[in-house]
Amino acid sequence: MCLRFAFLLITRVTSWLQLSRREEAWQTAEILILRHQRAVLQRRQPRRPKLNWADRALLAALFGVIPKERSQELRLLVTPDTIVRSHRNIVRRRWAARSVRGKTGRPATRRNIRALVLRVARENPEWGYRRIHGELAGLGVKIAPTAAWEILKTNGIDPAPRRTGPTWSQFLRSQAEAILACDFFTADLLNGTQAYMLAVVEHATRRIRILGVTLHPTREWTAQQARNLMMELSEQEHRAKFMIRDRGSNFTTAFDAVLANAGVRTVLCNVQTPRMNAIAERWIGGCRRELLDRTLVWNQSHLRRILREYETHHNQHRPHRSLGGAAPLKPLPEPVDLEQYRTRRQVRVGGLINEYRLVA
Repeated sequence: MCLRFAFLLITRVTSWLQLSRREEAWQTAEILILRHQRAVLQRRQPRRPKLNWADRALLAALFGVIPKERSQELRLLVTPDTIVRSHRNIVRRRWAARSVRGKTGRPATRRNIRALVLRVARENPEWGYRRIHGELAGLGVKIAPTAAWEILKTNGIDPAPRRTGPTWSQFLRSQAEAILACDFFTADLLNGTQAYMLAVVEHATRRIRILGVTLHPTREWTAQQARNLMMELSEQEHRAKFMIRDRGSNFTTAFDAVLANAGVRTVLCNVQTPRMNAIAERWIGGCRRELLDRTLVWNQSHLRRILREYETHHNQHRPHRSLGGAAPLKPLPEPVDLEQYRTRRQVRVGGLINEYRLVA
């Protein structure tokens, strides 16, 4: 771009020398401006003529020679304000470059001091940046309080009151130990009837329990499924405190009453907000895609059998990303050498689902 500007400047100065016989220098500048604008218009451009940096710089230099009253009569590709603004930008960039070259700035904090600040903050979660600055000052380390604050902020360390408590993930994990979620879902039988299933999932372990299958989810049937769930949880010493469910008509007050007697609080989702019960909704979607949408269900007994087998597969074999790839009831094994083992496939649900195991 600078070479182009130099070329344009040389050619225009040559033209100026050719017109040096004229009495007024501003007339020469005006002719050079008009010639340069014609050259710009002769460029092959699909849209309106576009001035580059060299064009603006040359027009700004020539425009400074023309009197103000004459400059208002010129017909330019750009307005006079644009030319003046371009000239100001050129001057501003020149002075900015000079100031940057002559500016040294505050020296950067040494690496060992930054490491010491991070170490003190990690070992003392209740200390703020001013307390850390005072501790370093007692050691003879020269550092400004704002520098300590900047080091903590750059490394993503929150202020002291936010570092004393558990993190958000730890809080959710601790609460998930006491959260259950339930929901109804349906399956169409070959005789044209619709069966209702009630499933409960544990948020912490992702373990699924399919409580029952019925054609008519009455008040008594739903309450009995809640009793069976509470009895099973009491035998396993599971401390459930919350049950998330939607506002479907299949859930009755008797269902909530059974949970309340066991010390479990019912949490209702908002209307048409499946994200509030996302874990249960996601499991139902997976059950449909992997099992129900690929199977012709004959009757209730057939539905119970395949659901029982799918429940076993989900709890004992299916990997879960939230568990690091492990199954709810089966932790990850130790790394093995595949040269000493073979992989054997085991089919479930009539070949719809495959499981793989190691054999010697």
